[in-house]
Amino acid sequence: KTPKTYEAIFTQARAEFRRRDHEIETYTQISVSPEDDIELRRVALTNRSESPRMIEVTSYAEVVLARQAQDESHPAFSNLFVQTELVPGRQAIYCTRRPRSAEEQPPWMMQTMMVRGTTMGELSYETDRLRFIGRQRTHASPQALEGKSSLSNSQGPVLDPVVCIRQNVLLKPNETARIHLVTGSGNNERGHEHVSGD
Repeated sequence: KTPKTYEAIFTQARAEFRRRDHEIETYTQISVSPEDDIELRRVALTNRSESPRMIEVTSYAEVVLARQAQDESHPAFSNLFVQTELVPGRQAIYCTRRPRSAEEQPPWMMQTMMVRGTTMGELSYETDRLRFIGRQRTHASPQALEGKSSLSNSQGPVLDPVVCIRQNVLLKPNETARIHLVTGSGNNERGHEHVSGD
Protein backbone atom coordinates (compact mmCIF):
# COMPACT_ATOMS: atom_id res chain seq x y z
CA LYS A 1 0.00 0.00 0.00
CA THR A 2 1.11 3.57 -0.59
CA PRO A 3 1.96 5.13 2.81
CA LYS A 4 1.33 8.69 3.94
CA THR A 5 5.11 9.23 4.26
CA TYR A 6 8.00 6.98 3.22
CA GLU A 7 11.80 7.07 3.44
CA ALA A 8 14.46 4.48 2.55
CA ILE A 9 18.16 4.68 3.48
CA PHE A 10 20.77 2.19 2.28
CA THR A 11 24.27 1.90 3.78
CA GLN A 12 26.92 -0.82 3.84
CA ALA A 13 25.76 -1.92 7.29
CA ARG A 14 22.00 -2.02 6.78
CA ALA A 15 18.86 -0.89 5.01
CA GLU A 16 16.40 1.37 6.86
CA PHE A 17 12.78 2.09 6.04
CA ARG A 18 10.43 4.62 7.65
CA ARG A 19 6.75 4.94 6.82
CA ARG A 20 3.54 6.21 8.33
CA ASP A 21 0.12 4.62 7.80
CA HIS A 22 -3.08 5.63 9.64
CA GLU A 23 -1.12 7.31 12.48
CA ILE A 24 1.17 4.27 12.93
CA GLU A 25 4.89 4.95 12.39
CA THR A 26 6.99 2.00 11.27
CA TYR A 27 10.80 2.03 11.40
CA THR A 28 12.53 -1.08 10.01
CA GLN A 29 16.25 -1.91 10.03
CA ILE A 30 17.47 -4.89 7.97
CA SER A 31 21.02 -6.17 8.37
CA VAL A 32 22.94 -9.34 7.57
CA SER A 33 25.45 -10.60 10.13
CA PRO A 34 29.07 -10.69 8.90
CA GLU A 35 29.82 -13.62 11.25
CA ASP A 36 26.70 -15.82 10.98
CA ASP A 37 24.33 -16.76 8.16
CA ILE A 38 21.45 -14.70 9.57
CA GLU A 39 19.36 -11.73 8.54
CA LEU A 40 18.02 -9.55 11.36
CA ARG A 41 14.99 -7.29 10.94
CA ARG A 42 14.24 -4.85 13.73
CA VAL A 43 10.83 -3.23 13.47
CA ALA A 44 9.64 -0.41 15.75
CA LEU A 45 5.90 0.38 15.65
CA THR A 46 4.75 3.64 17.27
CA ASN A 47 1.13 4.66 17.78
CA ARG A 48 0.79 8.39 17.04
CA SER A 49 -2.99 8.40 17.44
CA GLU A 50 -4.94 9.21 20.60
CA SER A 51 -6.55 5.74 20.80
CA PRO A 52 -5.15 2.29 21.61
CA ARG A 53 -4.43 0.29 18.45
CA MET A 54 -4.16 -3.46 17.86
CA ILE A 55 -1.57 -4.30 15.21
CA GLU A 56 -1.34 -7.76 13.65
CA VAL A 57 2.35 -8.35 12.77
CA THR A 58 2.91 -11.13 10.21
CA SER A 59 6.18 -12.28 8.64
CA TYR A 60 6.35 -14.06 5.27
CA ALA A 61 9.23 -15.76 3.44
CA GLU A 62 9.32 -18.49 0.81
CA VAL A 63 11.62 -21.45 1.50
CA VAL A 64 14.04 -22.78 -1.14
CA LEU A 65 16.98 -24.61 0.54
CA ALA A 66 18.49 -25.50 -2.84
CA ARG A 67 21.09 -24.04 -5.17
CA GLN A 68 19.73 -21.24 -7.36
CA ALA A 69 20.18 -23.17 -10.63
CA GLN A 70 18.42 -26.21 -9.15
CA ASP A 71 15.51 -24.13 -7.89
CA GLU A 72 15.12 -22.25 -11.17
CA SER A 73 15.08 -25.43 -13.27
CA HIS A 74 12.69 -27.48 -11.07
CA PRO A 75 11.11 -25.29 -8.36
CA ALA A 76 7.99 -27.41 -7.78
CA PHE A 77 10.01 -30.65 -7.59
CA SER A 78 12.59 -29.07 -5.27
CA ASN A 79 9.86 -27.86 -2.88
CA LEU A 80 8.54 -31.42 -2.41
CA PHE A 81 11.58 -32.31 -0.30
CA VAL A 82 11.24 -29.49 2.25
CA GLN A 83 10.11 -30.46 5.76
CA THR A 84 8.91 -27.83 8.26
CA GLU A 85 8.71 -28.00 12.05
CA LEU A 86 7.15 -25.59 14.54
CA VAL A 87 9.18 -24.96 17.71
CA PRO A 88 6.86 -22.80 19.87
CA GLY A 89 9.24 -22.92 22.85
CA ARG A 90 11.75 -21.00 20.73
CA GLN A 91 9.08 -18.95 18.90
CA ALA A 92 10.49 -20.42 15.70
CA ILE A 93 9.95 -22.45 12.56
CA TYR A 94 12.72 -24.86 11.44
CA CYS A 95 12.98 -26.13 7.86
CA THR A 96 15.21 -28.67 6.16
CA ARG A 97 15.29 -30.80 3.04
CA ARG A 98 14.70 -34.52 3.37
CA PRO A 99 18.00 -36.15 2.32
CA ARG A 100 18.05 -38.11 -0.93
CA SER A 101 20.82 -40.39 0.33
CA ALA A 102 22.47 -41.42 3.61
CA GLU A 103 25.53 -39.30 2.76
CA GLU A 104 23.64 -36.08 2.05
CA GLN A 105 23.56 -33.49 4.84
CA PRO A 106 20.90 -30.97 3.82
CA PRO A 107 20.98 -27.41 5.19
CA TRP A 108 18.62 -26.11 7.85
CA MET A 109 16.77 -22.81 7.94
CA MET A 110 15.00 -21.10 10.82
CA GLN A 111 12.88 -18.04 11.45
CA THR A 112 11.98 -16.64 14.85
CA MET A 113 10.01 -13.62 16.05
CA MET A 114 10.52 -11.86 19.39
CA VAL A 115 8.28 -8.98 20.49
CA ARG A 116 9.17 -6.35 23.10
CA GLY A 117 5.83 -4.81 23.99
CA THR A 118 2.29 -5.72 25.00
CA THR A 119 1.13 -8.79 23.06
CA MET A 120 -2.35 -10.29 22.80
CA GLY A 121 -2.77 -14.05 22.40
CA GLU A 122 -0.18 -16.58 21.32
CA LEU A 123 2.10 -16.61 18.32
CA SER A 124 0.67 -18.50 15.35
CA TYR A 125 2.49 -20.03 12.40
CA GLU A 126 2.02 -20.99 8.75
CA THR A 127 4.22 -23.16 6.53
CA ASP A 128 1.86 -23.76 3.57
CA ARG A 129 1.96 -21.08 0.86
CA LEU A 130 -1.46 -22.02 -0.55
CA ARG A 131 -3.12 -21.55 2.86
CA PHE A 132 -1.42 -18.19 3.28
CA ILE A 133 -1.93 -16.70 -0.21
CA GLY A 134 -5.15 -18.54 -1.13
CA ARG A 135 -6.42 -19.71 -4.50
CA GLN A 136 -6.34 -17.11 -7.29
CA ARG A 137 -4.90 -14.53 -4.86
CA THR A 138 -1.59 -12.62 -4.92
CA HIS A 139 1.05 -11.45 -2.45
CA ALA A 140 -0.60 -8.01 -2.57
CA SER A 141 -3.87 -9.40 -1.19
CA PRO A 142 -3.26 -12.73 0.57
CA GLN A 143 -6.09 -14.68 2.16
CA ALA A 144 -4.25 -14.88 5.50
CA LEU A 145 -4.52 -11.12 6.02
CA GLU A 146 -8.32 -11.19 5.96
CA GLY A 147 -10.76 -12.46 8.57
CA LYS A 148 -9.44 -14.68 11.36
CA SER A 149 -6.49 -13.50 13.42
CA SER A 150 -4.58 -16.78 13.83
CA LEU A 151 -2.60 -18.72 11.24
CA SER A 152 -3.20 -22.47 10.77
CA ASN A 153 -0.08 -23.74 12.64
CA SER A 154 0.55 -26.22 9.79
CA GLN A 155 3.85 -28.10 9.70
CA GLY A 156 5.49 -31.12 8.08
CA PRO A 157 5.90 -31.70 4.34
CA VAL A 158 3.90 -29.24 2.23
CA LEU A 159 3.70 -28.74 -1.55
CA ASP A 160 4.92 -25.12 -1.45
CA PRO A 161 6.70 -24.22 1.82
CA VAL A 162 6.80 -20.79 3.47
CA VAL A 163 7.67 -19.51 6.93
CA CYS A 164 5.14 -17.12 8.49
CA ILE A 165 4.84 -16.04 12.11
CA ARG A 166 2.07 -13.80 13.48
CA GLN A 167 1.67 -11.91 16.76
CA ASN A 168 -0.95 -9.34 17.81
CA VAL A 169 0.57 -6.25 19.45
CA LEU A 170 -1.37 -3.72 21.53
CA LEU A 171 -0.13 -0.12 21.31
CA LYS A 172 -1.33 2.60 23.67
CA PRO A 173 -1.17 6.22 22.45
CA ASN A 174 2.47 7.24 21.76
CA GLU A 175 3.67 3.76 22.78
CA THR A 176 6.33 1.86 20.80
CA ALA A 177 6.66 -1.91 20.39
CA ARG A 178 9.79 -3.56 19.01
CA ILE A 179 9.73 -6.72 16.90
CA HIS A 180 12.90 -8.72 16.17
CA LEU A 181 12.67 -11.13 13.26
CA VAL A 182 15.66 -13.43 12.67
CA THR A 183 16.02 -15.67 9.60
CA GLY A 184 19.07 -17.91 9.43
CA SER A 185 20.58 -20.99 7.89
CA GLY A 186 23.12 -23.58 9.01
CA ASN A 187 24.57 -27.00 8.37
CA ASN A 188 22.47 -28.66 11.07
CA GLU A 189 19.58 -28.08 13.48
CA ARG A 190 21.93 -27.54 16.45
CA GLY A 191 23.47 -24.57 14.65
CA HIS A 192 20.30 -22.53 15.22
CA GLU A 193 20.02 -23.05 18.97
CA HIS A 194 22.33 -20.15 19.91
CA VAL A 195 20.60 -17.84 17.41
CA SER A 196 17.01 -18.53 18.46
CA GLY A 197 17.89 -18.74 22.16
CA ASP A 198 19.46 -15.24 22.38
